[in-house]
Amino acid sequence: MTNKNYDNQTTGGIVAANFAAASVFQRHGIDFCCHGSTPFTEACRARGLDPEAVAHELDNAADDAPAAVKDFASWPLDLLVDYVLKIHHRNIRTVGPQIEKLLDKVTSVHGAHHPELAEIRHLFRQSLADLENHLGKEEQVLFPYIYELCQAEAEHREAESFHCGTILYPIGVMESEHSAEGERFVTIAGLTSDFTAPDDACDSYRLLMSRLRAFRDALHEHIHIENNIIFPRALETERRVVANG
Repeated sequence: MTNKNYDNQTTGGIVAANFAAASVFQRHGIDFCCHGSTPFTEACRARGLDPEAVAHELDNAADDAPAAVKDFASWPLDLLVDYVLKIHHRNIRTVGPQIEKLLDKVTSVHGAHHPELAEIRHLFRQSLADLENHLGKEEQVLFPYIYELCQAEAEHREAESFHCGTILYPIGVMESEHSAEGERFVTIAGLTSDFTAPDDACDSYRLLMSRLRAFRDALHEHIHIENNIIFPRALETERRVVANG
């Protein structure tokens, strides 16, 4: 028997409560970020997995989680936004162009024998362009208002309503864009055999696979924090501090 009842929880909710669960879901290809509202049992069966077996792995992950695992669910809302901005947005803008440059190098050397590299490069370039637009909307529109909500609550006063009535609508746009990025990296993972370098790979090729995987994993954490923690909490805060919210 497992220690916890996961049957009535969503994949995103499980990871929000214990981020160590993310490694279990990633190992099995279970989406906890873009489709974090999927019930645990349904997500397992969609992947042909025994929910009880995965539940045991989740229990073990919780027991073995190092002290350094971040308990995002306990963080204040504005601190979570700070973390996304200063860690994830910076990471995309710093690491993304480095990976793109490495992709150019590896494709020029290995592209003839591995034509999938050209498609991977195309997809990654699209990702960086779309993410830059996405980050801008968060930084210029959504996140400043979430900070306003947090400030209003801290000062025990009402906040002005969002310019289009509620943040429900921009959040819906952000979630849709998250899903598009998630699907894009599913395609990249498929083209790379889950970021595995081929037998004839040079050191640069192996480094590329490692860095693409790390970028994907960071993106998963980024999307998870927003979809499963920041956005629901922001909507709850809006309901509390905005008149007629």
